[in-house]
Amino acid sequence: VQLQASGGGLVQTGDSLRLSCTASGRAISSGVMGWFRQAPGKEREFVGSINWSSGQTVYVNSVKGRFTISRDNAKNTMSLQMNSLKPEDTAVYYCVATPSPAIGRWVYWGQGTLVTVSS
Repeated sequence: VQLQASGGGLVQTGDSLRLSCTASGRAISSGVMGWFRQAPGKEREFVGSINWSSGQTVYVNSVKGRFTISRDNAKNTMSLQMNSLKPEDTAVYYCVATPSPAIGRWVYWGQGTLVTVSS
């Protein structure tokens, strides 16, 4: 599975941005996809995930109510809608996937896309 993330850019505080991640090579039919981010000088952080079959989502507390993860089964694409962006959301965002939660780790990683939020 190859993951291709897109949609990053430079925005101002309070703006919105939508990231997309398309999976190719294999359909994500029963797995989980998610997003991580890594800010300059900081460790990589889990942002959120979506169960591909149920649509159930999980988010880190710092983005709850501002970020929304969705998926398009037909296009094998996951999106991250980011609203009310803050400077602390500045980071490289990575999409990830695993064929099954039972595996216990993220098997596939995409290249990052940079999100910069200016104050």
